[in-house]
Amino acid sequence: MILKGLFARKPDKAKILYEAIVAAARQEKFYAQWGVPDTIDGRFEMISLHLFLVLDRLKEGGADTQKLRQQLTDTFFADMDRSLREMGVGDLSVGKKVRKMAEVFYGRVTAYAAALERGGDVEAVLRRNIFAELPGDDVTVFASWVRDSRARLANQDLEQGKVVFT
Repeated sequence: MILKGLFARKPDKAKILYEAIVAAARQEKFYAQWGVPDTIDGRFEMISLHLFLVLDRLKEGGADTQKLRQQLTDTFFADMDRSLREMGVGDLSVGKKVRKMAEVFYGRVTAYAAALERGGDVEAVLRRNIFAELPGDDVTVFASWVRDSRARLANQDLEQGKVVFT
């Protein structure tokens, strides 16, 4: 019994956080109520947005927090790699596609951060990134959700591997 405790693996906080992010990104309200396209791209956008919100919350921490941020990002890209392979993308193409996903993701991170930090037009960023194929949709409620989620995350201790979105 004592040996079991000595050799037990510590919980993977990044994996636990990432699973919570994916679960939150799959909430029906995004697709059914707010019109996010229920497609591979739409789901990627929602995971990216949720991941951004968590990474944004973790940006002010110390060395352990920065390590968690990196592990969380690595977990995301490993999942994207796995997902592409499950969809039948050939081994030779996976690297290129993941690299393109990384470019898109980091572009989104930059746009969301700029809009939120400067009190900018979150609605415009959402319209451009998530609703590009559905011009004219009102994304005010969705933008409010983004701002509220960011504020709520500011009060959560994510280093314990738990996250709750609004």
